[in-house]
Amino acid sequence: MLSVVVFVIAVLTILTTQWLWRRMHPRCENGVLPPGSMGLPLIGETLQLLIPSRSLDLHPFIKKRLSKFGPIFRTSLAGRPIVVSADPKVNHFILSQEGKLVELWYLDTFSKLFNQEGDSRTTAVGDIHKYIRSRTLNYLGVEALKEKLLPQLEEMACRTLDSWSNQESVEVKRAFGAMVFNFTAKVFLGYDSDKSSDDLSEKFNKILEGLMSLPLNIPRTAFHDCMKSKKKITGFIKSKLNEKRAGLRTSKEDFLDQAIDDMATEKFLGEDLIVQVMFGLLFASFESNSSTLTLALLKLSQHPSALEMLTSEHETILRNRKRVKSSPTWDEYKSMTFTLQVIHETLRLANVSPGLLRKALKDIQVNGYTIPAGWTILVAASAQQLNPSVFDDALEFNPSRWKDIDKAAIEQNFMPFGAGMRQCAGADYSKVLLSTFLHVLVTKYRWSVVKTGNIGRNPLLSFGDGVYIKIAKKE
Repeated sequence: MLSVVVFVIAVLTILTTQWLWRRMHPRCENGVLPPGSMGLPLIGETLQLLIPSRSLDLHPFIKKRLSKFGPIFRTSLAGRPIVVSADPKVNHFILSQEGKLVELWYLDTFSKLFNQEGDSRTTAVGDIHKYIRSRTLNYLGVEALKEKLLPQLEEMACRTLDSWSNQESVEVKRAFGAMVFNFTAKVFLGYDSDKSSDDLSEKFNKILEGLMSLPLNIPRTAFHDCMKSKKKITGFIKSKLNEKRAGLRTSKEDFLDQAIDDMATEKFLGEDLIVQVMFGLLFASFESNSSTLTLALLKLSQHPSALEMLTSEHETILRNRKRVKSSPTWDEYKSMTFTLQVIHETLRLANVSPGLLRKALKDIQVNGYTIPAGWTILVAASAQQLNPSVFDDALEFNPSRWKDIDKAAIEQNFMPFGAGMRQCAGADYSKVLLSTFLHVLVTKYRWSVVKTGNIGRNPLLSFGDGVYIKIAKKE
């Protein structure tokens, strides 16, 4: 009997060892895998990725491996094999193959957050994607900004900054994030934060806190709290949808109104899908814009000459305006040349996310390597935007660099709003939003940074304990 037990243990040990070896040393039947390491069984190299950095530089996880293995390497994160690419030509090719060789992909935490179980329709290319993009542009695109939103954005900025000036100090990212959320939610849902008992923006902050945690949905974990917050937000969106469907609507004032009407003609639209779409759009507008403005204010405070140039540009706009108290016009926005350079430089440095994720639908041959079907691909846009061969003194905040930079280099290496058919439909909205807020800030207020935490990456852009500013109205 003892011999049988020993034999069984020996066989299990051999089989387990072989399984672990294959997991840590994968083979490719149709070519050569990119160089790299798969790390430990099951968790791969996830722990190294989650170690926070204290710099705006490329996250050490990616930087070290690019130095060791070159612009394309393989790794394993949360049990999934991944190829990371910082090669501009390869990345341009990958992003151009959506729906052919690759599809949009999320790691498990993101997938569970943005999709219902087994439902990946919002990430697919086709009628749903075209519908979401088209309708988003209707409400946040250039025409909507010109005709309706620009004066509303200025009014919101004036009201927000007036409120900030009455406070001892303001934590920028949280406060600006709440402002952006409330405005975008009004455009999409008809949400009125002044009349609502639910602080939905704070629930999005809870989601962000658990976003880069392991997807363990058990009590007292960050991810569990993240999913609880998501449930509350989606519950609110669904109740708003049902409320609108039950009432008499005489106009299509917001995106949700339009989506309800579209249910009659777009057969793929159902309540659950509409709720998913609204949640994803609100999240996208909330995080990236608040991080970008926070970093912009911090960098401007550290570079007085850039702040002086920015202020001069906006004061010139006021001097040339026939009615000083009138709202900014579209022509005035288009004349904010240096402002746009400040925004582009901040977006370049911010790199809110390490990159763009895709999943290989077929074996893909690039640079002599094979990316096997089923593997995840991380297009490391962050590495391209901090590439010293493209951007001199890449970690230096220098808005003026955008005056003379080669357009081809920008197209290949600068993609803060994504690229290809997945390029963010809210790109113009974000730039107008940030420009308008800066316009009001530098012409009507004085401000200074009074406290800042440890800024770095975890691997998302992080501001530690926050960036606090104190502002006061100009005399």
